[in-house]
Amino acid sequence: MSAPSETSARTVAALLVSHDGARWLPAVLEGVAAQTRPVDRVVAVDTGSKDESADLLDAAFAAQHGPALRVPGSTHFPAALELGLEQLAAAGAPPEWVWVLHDDANPAPSALAALLAAAEQHPEADVLGPTLREWPSLKRLLEVGVTISGTGRRETGLERGEYDQGQHDDVRRVLAVNTAGMLVRRTVLEELGGLDDQLPIFGNDLDFGWRAAAAGHTTIVVPQAVVFHAEAAHRGIRRTPLTGRHTHYQERRAALWTLLVNSRTRALPFQVLRLGLGTLLRMVGFLLVRSVGEALDELAALVSLYSSPRQILAARRERRHGQGAADVSDLLAPPWLPYRHGLDFVSDLAAAATNQAADVAERRRAAALERDPSSMVTRRPSLDDEDAFEDTGVVARFLTSPIAVLLALFVGAALIGGREAFGSVVGGGLSPVPESVGDWWGLHLQSWHALGQGSAVPAPAYLLPLALLGSVLGTSLTVSALLVLAVPAGVWGAWRFLRVTGRLVSPQGAPRWVLLWGATTYALVPVVSGAWGDGRLGPVVTAVLLPWLAHAALGFADPSADRRWRAGWRTALLLALVSAFAPVAWLFGLVVGLVVVAAAFAIVPSAMRDRSTWGPPATAVLTVPVLLSPWWLPSLVHGAASGLVLDVGRLPLPAIDTLDLLSGRIGDLGAPWWLGVLVLVGALGALLPRATRIPVLVCWIVALVAGVLAAVLGNLTVTLDATTTPLGIGFLVVVLQGALVTAATLGGQGLAAATLTRVGVRRTLVTLVAVVAAVVPLGGLVWFGIGGHDGLGDTEDTDIPAYMVQSSMTGDEHGILVVRGSVEEGLDYVVRRGDGVTLGEDEILTRTPEDAAFTDLVQTLLSRPGPDVVDQLATQGIEYVVMPSPADGDVAALLDSTGGLVQASAEDRETRAWQVGRALDERALEGPSDWLRLVLVVLQGLAIVVVAVLCAPTTERRRR
Repeated sequence: MSAPSETSARTVAALLVSHDGARWLPAVLEGVAAQTRPVDRVVAVDTGSKDESADLLDAAFAAQHGPALRVPGSTHFPAALELGLEQLAAAGAPPEWVWVLHDDANPAPSALAALLAAAEQHPEADVLGPTLREWPSLKRLLEVGVTISGTGRRETGLERGEYDQGQHDDVRRVLAVNTAGMLVRRTVLEELGGLDDQLPIFGNDLDFGWRAAAAGHTTIVVPQAVVFHAEAAHRGIRRTPLTGRHTHYQERRAALWTLLVNSRTRALPFQVLRLGLGTLLRMVGFLLVRSVGEALDELAALVSLYSSPRQILAARRERRHGQGAADVSDLLAPPWLPYRHGLDFVSDLAAAATNQAADVAERRRAAALERDPSSMVTRRPSLDDEDAFEDTGVVARFLTSPIAVLLALFVGAALIGGREAFGSVVGGGLSPVPESVGDWWGLHLQSWHALGQGSAVPAPAYLLPLALLGSVLGTSLTVSALLVLAVPAGVWGAWRFLRVTGRLVSPQGAPRWVLLWGATTYALVPVVSGAWGDGRLGPVVTAVLLPWLAHAALGFADPSADRRWRAGWRTALLLALVSAFAPVAWLFGLVVGLVVVAAAFAIVPSAMRDRSTWGPPATAVLTVPVLLSPWWLPSLVHGAASGLVLDVGRLPLPAIDTLDLLSGRIGDLGAPWWLGVLVLVGALGALLPRATRIPVLVCWIVALVAGVLAAVLGNLTVTLDATTTPLGIGFLVVVLQGALVTAATLGGQGLAAATLTRVGVRRTLVTLVAVVAAVVPLGGLVWFGIGGHDGLGDTEDTDIPAYMVQSSMTGDEHGILVVRGSVEEGLDYVVRRGDGVTLGEDEILTRTPEDAAFTDLVQTLLSRPGPDVVDQLATQGIEYVVMPSPADGDVAALLDSTGGLVQASAEDRETRAWQVGRALDERALEGPSDWLRLVLVVLQGLAIVVVAVLCAPTTERRRR
């Protein structure tokens, strides 16, 4: 660096750029005038202000330094700075230092003096920057030097909202300083060509600092110099033609540009890939916090640069030829920092999602406090000083908490009881799982399925969540996890829901002993009902999801309209997931929604004029058909509407009578019925305590809706070509039990509160009730732990020769026609393809209308077989004909004498088998493709993303 001339030594020119800054300029101009070390020259540039900014500049500087330079509003900050430098050069005697100021950056009186003092102490410094504090708070730190991470994040090293308490008072070298208050040697500014024109508003300071460091210049931050910055453009307080409404787009584009044009050549390919993938992850993050506009800005910024590689390469060549190649890696943010920010974001989002619905009780108490300051909701339990400050280890706290120990023992016992579900599971209503998760994805995405003789019936809706989970865990582990973790997951959800409902009743909430009873009793519902032992995934999965669905629905009572809408979207997403496993859930949600809205209208007619009162429940119910459209609409089109009222799994479904409904039993594999009756008695007794009678009555309304709907649907049947089955009301049994358990838990809370000040007979009665109530979860857990009550197994017995099964897996056209029965009792058939009928395929086959032509062909084969019939079997993709033991002798004799059928071997001598001695038609199972399926799947994917964004909790972003 050349030494400054005699005329320019230690002279400072302030270069102030303004655009519609009249609200800040008076204070800024006073700050410039109050400098303890006055500036030697001032050049003001106004970029087309529509307010009185230019007049304010003229009034302050015209007499001594000349009028402000007025340029069009399209002039960006780098161009305005260049024009100011040209005006300084034209005036002669150019200064050594240029002090860059913004119209929303007010320097403290000693700012310039501190910068120049640091320049004298550090003669190697060419660029100096002050501490930036927030304006108007004046104490919060914004920046003390700045750098950039490998993902483009602006890093200041400060905590959000951190106050200036002298903790950053050391002068140190940094990558860059903000242009608001930046003091730079004029020769360095001219040598580097000023600021980059590609960065009109944001990020030009980082790019300039990077270029300066690469050229061998030193940038330091001087904490003793303070500038108060309003960040008007960054915060959206001021919009210019250059920023418009998409401030985030400009900021993100500037960050990407800075990394792409300044990174080392050998790191550029990795940087391009990293920024592309990082942008996708950032978009997901913004969508999770419902910032759709910023997510689109992220994508637009990436596309705008990646679609113009010539500009990036030209900028890189210019930097390579115009500056040195000094190593700046020590001045960049540590490579691990972006990952820490990612973990922070995930933890913040998880905390927001976990605590959001629990805040409903707190907001309701606040609303009640406003109405009645003397009410009970203002009272909170107090802690002794020793309790408040006692600090013990996690293990000690666990071992000294009876509730925690009992919960751990309960979960352990439940896992032992679920031992039959470890590994591969099949039996009862549960079909075997396919070997690959790709089979589930294929069923979900395809409009035509090579099952039986081909089917256009849509795959059941629950295959999508199973496929998503199976993509991580695999097919066998997915089903095993759903069964094994059903009880532990049910405890978690039920505890959380019952705790929130208890706090809605009183600020202290329910006693933990009562919560323990309610959570464990509900968690055992899918087990003691018999659904678990019969492999009925519908009631098992919905029992786990129901507390979360009810928890989301509590948000409909939130005082905030925005939170009510968000609760509506959350409820819609959960209701759709529940309906995927239990289709009747949507009908129940519709009926409950109508009952709730009608009751609200009757109680508070004026509230129903507000759309945010009835809109969220209506949205929750009406969104479900959209989310499940790839299943609902094709089911109606292809004559498979019966699937909309049946439970998942094999048919026929178990019949449920009145006693089963009241005791919570599904099928014949449940626990003793009297355990369920005790829950019913407890729910009836819950009506006695006055303190909790109203919420208990609400639970009974839900129970009555579920009971009446189950009684009506339970008397109906569906006749399919393969079987006749009752409607699927397993979910309603779960809802009824959940409502009764919730009512009993709330009643226990009211009873416990009523006995706090009573002694004698009442406490004795409460103790007796507690002992009887404990029989329900203890009895159910012991019954489950003993085992031997289920119909689950590791494998399913098959009477088809293994080599035939292996052949059928080589292609869809290698089908096996399996004929069972006898001529006297009747013959039936099924066509096996691939690895057999697996989970999901069973429902498609049972809802597929019978192929009358193929049935006639089988009847002809079994009564009047001939070579032409065998030829037709080959064209239908049938390679083997099998009659499992005991085979009908008359039919077997006919097939033995049929030309074209070759006898095949079987391990069981009473099993007869034949191979079709004709060339198989490879196109036998090809079917039409349906564009409607593709449209509906795309619509479903978009709808899921939109609803997930709308229902997700928001978090306050840390903007840099």
